[in-house]
Amino acid sequence: MRVVTRFAPAPTGRLHVGNMRTAIHNWLWAKKHGGRFILRLDDTDRERSREDHVEAIRADLAWLGLAPDEEHRQSARFDRYDAALERLKAAGRVYPAYETAQELDLKRKVQLGRGKPPVYDRAALSLTEAERATLEAEGRRPHWRFRLDHAAPIGWDDLVRGPQHFDPALLSDPVVRREDGSWLYMLPSALDDIELGVTHVVRGEDHVANTALQVQMFEALGAPAPAFAHEALLVGAEGKLSKRLGSLGVEALRAEGIEPAALVAKLARIGTSLPVEPFVEPGPLIETFDFATFGRAPARFDLAELAGLNARIVHLLPYEKVRARLPEGMSEADWLAVRPNLRTVAEAAEWWDILHGHVAAPPAADDAGFLREAAAAAAAVDWSADPWRQLVDLLKARTGRTGKALFHPLRGALTGRDSGPEMAVLLPLIGREEAIARLGG
Repeated sequence: MRVVTRFAPAPTGRLHVGNMRTAIHNWLWAKKHGGRFILRLDDTDRERSREDHVEAIRADLAWLGLAPDEEHRQSARFDRYDAALERLKAAGRVYPAYETAQELDLKRKVQLGRGKPPVYDRAALSLTEAERATLEAEGRRPHWRFRLDHAAPIGWDDLVRGPQHFDPALLSDPVVRREDGSWLYMLPSALDDIELGVTHVVRGEDHVANTALQVQMFEALGAPAPAFAHEALLVGAEGKLSKRLGSLGVEALRAEGIEPAALVAKLARIGTSLPVEPFVEPGPLIETFDFATFGRAPARFDLAELAGLNARIVHLLPYEKVRARLPEGMSEADWLAVRPNLRTVAEAAEWWDILHGHVAAPPAADDAGFLREAAAAAAAVDWSADPWRQLVDLLKARTGRTGKALFHPLRGALTGRDSGPEMAVLLPLIGREEAIARLGG
C-alpha cells in the first residue's frame, strides 16, 4: 500500500501554527514512506472562501518547503457529493429533517436540563409524507442528516491515541447538507478521502468525535476507513490555548526573522519523545518521524524557544542558502565571520555595515592614548598573517595592558560594539586602512 496523506485547509483565512504543524506531519509521513502528499482546498463555503487565501496557503506551504504532489478543490467536486448523497438516500442512510436552529437549540436545552446528553432525537424519522409536504408548503426546506447505525459499535486503532470506542447511540446523526444546499465538512471529506486514495488522515484531537461519525460514512459509501492519527493540540507557553497562537501565521513569523527550517524542526517534534534539534534540511526529520513517539499531553509551543532554535539554525546555514538575502557584495568570508553571532539572517546587514562601513566610536578619556598607540601598532604589523594576534602581542609589550583593559577598547573602536564575533576573524575583513582610521590613526 502506497501511503497517501492530505492537508485540507479551508481558504477562509491564513494558516496559523496549528495548521502548519498538521501540514508538516502529513508531509513527513508521506515522504518517509515514499508516498504522496495532497493539498485539498476545502472551499465549499462559497461566501467565506477567497482566492487570495488560496494563494496565501500555497505560498506558505512553499515557504515551509512542503510541495504538494497533487492539489484538489472541493468546489470542483460538487457533482460527486450530489451523487454520493443520492446513493445514501437510496440506501436509507440519510434522511431529511426540518427543525429550525431555534427548535434544535430548545431541544438541547431541555435535554441538558433533564441531565441527558444533547443527542438529536430523530424526530424527523417519524414524519409522514403528508407531514413533510405540509412543512415544505410552509416554506421549510430540509437539511439532511446521516443516519448512524446504532447496532454497529464504532472503533478504530488510532496511531496516536490507541484503541478508540464510541457508542453510536450516544451521538447525534450529523447534518451533512444544509437547508440552502451547502455542504458541511464530514461527508465531502470522507468521499474525497476514498476517491483520492488517502490512506492516512493526520489531524488534531479535536476531530476525534468527527472521526467516529466518518467511520460509519466510509462503511456506508462502501470503502474501508483510512488509518487515523489524532495529535494533541498546541498550547502556548503559559500552558493554555493562546489567542496569539491561534492567529500566529507565516507572515508574522517571517517578520520576526524565523527561518522555515526552524519552524519545521520545531513543529515536527514538539509533543513527541524526540528532541527538538536544529536541522537545516528535513532529511533527519523524515527518517525519524513516527507516530509512536507522540504523546497525549498538549504540545507546548514557546516563541522564545523557537527564537533560540532559529539562532542555532542560522549558525548552520551555508552561504549559498542565504546569499540572496544578504547585502549586495557580502562575501562568504563576511558571512562565516558574523554568522555565529546572529539570531536572524537579517542581522547580517548590521555587521555588513560594521565590516565595510565606517564606525565612529568616541573612546573613553583614559583610552584615547592607548588607541593612538594601537593605531600605530596596526600600521606596523604584517596584515598578511594573523594581524589581530600581532596587534595584541605588540600592544601588550608596549602598554602593559592585558585582559579587558586591552580587548574592550579595541573592540569598541573597531566595531562600535561591546561584543560580537571573534576579532581575529573580523580584523582582516575590516582591512588595514579602515582599522587604522577607526583606532584614531
